[in-house]
Amino acid sequence: MAATVVRRALRSDHAAGWALAGPAVLLIVVFGVVPIVWSAILSFQRTNLLSPPVWVGLANYRALPKDPYFKQSMIHAAIYTALFVPLSIAGGLFTAIALNRKIRGVRFYRTAVFVPVVVSTIATAIIFLWVFDPHFGLANWLLAKVGLGPFGFFESPTGALYSMVLMTTWGWIGFDVIVYLAALQGIPPELVEAAQIDGARTWGIFRSVTLPLLGPVTLFLVVWSSINALQLFDEVYLATAGGPGTATYVPVFYLFKLAFLQGVAGYAAAIAYVLFIVILALTIVQLVVGKRMVFYSS
Repeated sequence: MAATVVRRALRSDHAAGWALAGPAVLLIVVFGVVPIVWSAILSFQRTNLLSPPVWVGLANYRALPKDPYFKQSMIHAAIYTALFVPLSIAGGLFTAIALNRKIRGVRFYRTAVFVPVVVSTIATAIIFLWVFDPHFGLANWLLAKVGLGPFGFFESPTGALYSMVLMTTWGWIGFDVIVYLAALQGIPPELVEAAQIDGARTWGIFRSVTLPLLGPVTLFLVVWSSINALQLFDEVYLATAGGPGTATYVPVFYLFKLAFLQGVAGYAAAIAYVLFIVILALTIVQLVVGKRMVFYSS
């Protein structure tokens, strides 16, 4: 009886499915679920990942409101997100509209817009370190032509974070363009023709037809861009290392520095979970608000 059950199980589609999905599931468990659970336990401990941990309960979380660097990093993350999300989405939308036309070389332009997305973060950082160099950078050279500058950009305590916004917007706008371009090409042409017959001009068509039908895509990009912005790390680590001073400290960079450079892993894990709660809450708010404002066509 038992042998029959085993043979049936091995011959079933479930066995084949699990055999194919097994390696992926194992990777998710090992590199996803285990680190999440382990970091949750670490957030209640005082440890440097080498010596035996000491259980401290909620002490790490209680210390967060008193930490000026944590507060500063959260403020920087909020400012960065508030600028990066609308700039990348608006820029992506209008660029996609410009590329959604029959013009000579449009394939080249579409490819050129998307190239920064696939370029490594290291290459992007190197490019902008050169472009924004205060002495021989291209940006200051162009500004000098109109009598402005020179500006420190990444070396300025007041401008480094905004320079980071410009760099990352350039690096990620291509993703928004491709998504919007696909959505624009999915808009039924008869709706546009009907609006034109009713006398709608270009702006009227955009406001009354195009923009509402792009609602689901816009909501997706808002949520995705917000999550991406609040987890900013690579660009900060490579371009400014949190500087000058702490001008570009963001939560992920701060917790990385605590955990791997200063050996304060338990406190860093607590920061990670606070950031997770902030991202989760913001995502839920965006989805709830977006559900009321977004039109989903059948």
